[in-house]
Amino acid sequence: MTAATPRPAWSAHDLHRMEGTTVVVTGASSGLGERNAAELTRAGARVVLAVRDIAKGERVAEAMTGDLEVRWLDLADLASVRAFAADWSGPLDVLINNAGIMAVPEGETADGFEMQIGTNHLGHFALTALLLPHITDRVVTVSSQAHRMGRIHLTDLNAERRRYHRWGAYGQSKLANLLFTSELQRRLELAGSPVRAVAAHPGFAATGLTSHFDGFLGRPLNTLTSLVATSAADGALPTLYAATQDLPGDSFVGPGRNGPQLESRSRAARDDEMARQLFDLSARLTGVEVLSAA
Repeated sequence: MTAATPRPAWSAHDLHRMEGTTVVVTGASSGLGERNAAELTRAGARVVLAVRDIAKGERVAEAMTGDLEVRWLDLADLASVRAFAADWSGPLDVLINNAGIMAVPEGETADGFEMQIGTNHLGHFALTALLLPHITDRVVTVSSQAHRMGRIHLTDLNAERRRYHRWGAYGQSKLANLLFTSELQRRLELAGSPVRAVAAHPGFAATGLTSHFDGFLGRPLNTLTSLVATSAADGALPTLYAATQDLPGDSFVGPGRNGPQLESRSRAARDDEMARQLFDLSARLTGVEVLSAA
């Protein structure tokens, strides 16, 4: 009896050619988003870098080769999200909801949402809903294993009546990403749409998200990141895999020994009723029209 042949490691070099494919990557001016954009354009895709800082986005784009465009998008401002979507014309094959902030001090978006739920979830929720008529293939939303410490506060999503905890708020936003993916996939199937909603997480990757940390927690966390975190290139692989491979809807992709692999998720992230309620609440808060739940 012969031993099973190990599965070859999957890397960005295994991406199929993507000429004729259009991809939007949010937060593409640094970290994982920058790596996603670079690899997708290397594979021949037309990539739109949706960034808050146009000058930084253009500098990043200049270092890449291929069919690239830089457009302004501030996920913490629904007016910006609406403007981005209103300016879109033509088909959009893949939307990668990559941009995010992590464990930032208490603050509000332009629309009065708690900054992390507003940026990481509500901004991407509105963007996806507004672009959905153009999307032909899939929506990829980047979550985190930090979703396991998250709890959705439906009656106080924006922490207006409870004490703000930056890590709790981050966990809530990453849990929201997974619940959004599940409910979006359910509604797409009900509508008979071929579009798929999938999610990914990078593992513990050095992306610059912790660069603002200071104090008792920040210094050791930054040190740990420098010692054990994987590179942004490796951290981007699960998202690239989720964006390009033939996966079932509502898949959750993470890093594995031999490259990206399907991941389990917490019990809270498998709560179908919570997913429905959060989806409906997000629609009311953002004022966007979405797929019917029936």
